[in-house]
Amino acid sequence: MEPNILEKSKKIHLIGVGGTGMSGLAQLLMAMDKKVSGSDNNPSKVLRKLKRKGIKVFSPQKEKNINKDTELVIHSYAILPDNPEYKKAVEYMIPIISYPEAVGCVMESRTGVAVAGTHGKTTTSSLLVSILKTAGCSPSFLIGGEIKNIGNSEVGKGDLLIVEACEYKKAFLNYKPRIGIITAIEEDHLDYYKNIEEIKKAFSDFSKNIKELIIYNGEDKNVRDIIKKSDRKDIISYGINKGNWRAENIKFFKNVSEFDCIVRGKKEAVVRMGISGAHNVKNALAAIICARHLDVPWDSIKEGLKNFGGIHRRSEILGRVGRITVMDDYAHHPTEIKCTLKCIKNRFPDSRIIVVFQPHQYSRTRFLLKEFAMSFSDADKVVVPDIYFVRDSIIEQKFVNAKMLVEKIRKNGKEALYLPSFDEIVEYLCEIVQRDDVIITVGAGTVDKIAHSMLKKLRKKGYKNVDKKT
Repeated sequence: MEPNILEKSKKIHLIGVGGTGMSGLAQLLMAMDKKVSGSDNNPSKVLRKLKRKGIKVFSPQKEKNINKDTELVIHSYAILPDNPEYKKAVEYMIPIISYPEAVGCVMESRTGVAVAGTHGKTTTSSLLVSILKTAGCSPSFLIGGEIKNIGNSEVGKGDLLIVEACEYKKAFLNYKPRIGIITAIEEDHLDYYKNIEEIKKAFSDFSKNIKELIIYNGEDKNVRDIIKKSDRKDIISYGINKGNWRAENIKFFKNVSEFDCIVRGKKEAVVRMGISGAHNVKNALAAIICARHLDVPWDSIKEGLKNFGGIHRRSEILGRVGRITVMDDYAHHPTEIKCTLKCIKNRFPDSRIIVVFQPHQYSRTRFLLKEFAMSFSDADKVVVPDIYFVRDSIIEQKFVNAKMLVEKIRKNGKEALYLPSFDEIVEYLCEIVQRDDVIITVGAGTVDKIAHSMLKKLRKKGYKNVDKKT
């Protein structure tokens, strides 16, 4: 990539601008006085929002959307070289860079905070954003989930840039942040990485890019391994039982957590926040450490966590009808599923929990099949539709399918059912659902459509709405 290419370019086109990160990047580029255009094949609210902000948006993607006077093209990882706009940019010899390369360029002129890890990136980033906004820091941010009442991205007035740093295809190696957070390292993206050692090597390389401070989960063995080998001194660990910063006297009240924040053996504060689970306590610790390093006062930290409204598709209650609770969660890795279901079981101890899990990627399902099958210990029933096809070759479909996962779940002593289509699942759930049941859709694909469809169907049947918070 040509040095300072983003700084030099005035007219920039983004292919796949409707994506979570790309739409935020488009707005950041506008704030940098760039002339921005973009395209996406899927019309959405995001595209309409970008148009209202003055960004020229094309849909669908066509060769004619690329002009010879375009100085730079940025593409999302979902865009392949056979894309018509990508091919036209190549023909016109326009420089082309990826989304993470572009974000890395933006970060060069800002105070960057990059949150990396197999799990917890979105929640940790979101908690940090909530704290910083409460403190009046006005950060810019690009994260993978939508913070309730805030969004997934924003162009702030301050110098801070908070980004979610994904390890897929080593994307996070494009970032050189002032502060880096590493929440967890596990096997994932095995369609790209060969094994856990390759993944650890990528995280180790990422840690070398962090300029000032590494904040890391001291209870994750893989994370500890790479930190030990780095020989860095500018590090702070966190955890519940291990770490320089720890959480003690943890209490959970439905969907609220409270804990004492202990810094090197000394109690610094009592913290309360509107999300539950031990994993989220650790996510909060990481955000708190970062905020304190940025000189955010404790009062702002406590207020920012207390007022945190949660994230869409993260243990989100979509509705309650006739004492039936319908939820949705983005979990798509075995560890994430276990944590999510444990929290739900603690919150609804007397309810029957019915999980609709749509595996995300054939390759991920194949490589982690055993682990997925063991993830549903806190579920009473599991329903599995066909695997969500994305980023896989057609050949991958020959090696694994949803029926295989269902069989393994049953062997672990859980009731499991394969129903290929969303419509079949909605019909089935509406037939078997009982008072006080909790239905939760789980997965990174479009499985939340089942939850929304079920709510509509139950309302049509005469079930009355109940306050989501009760």
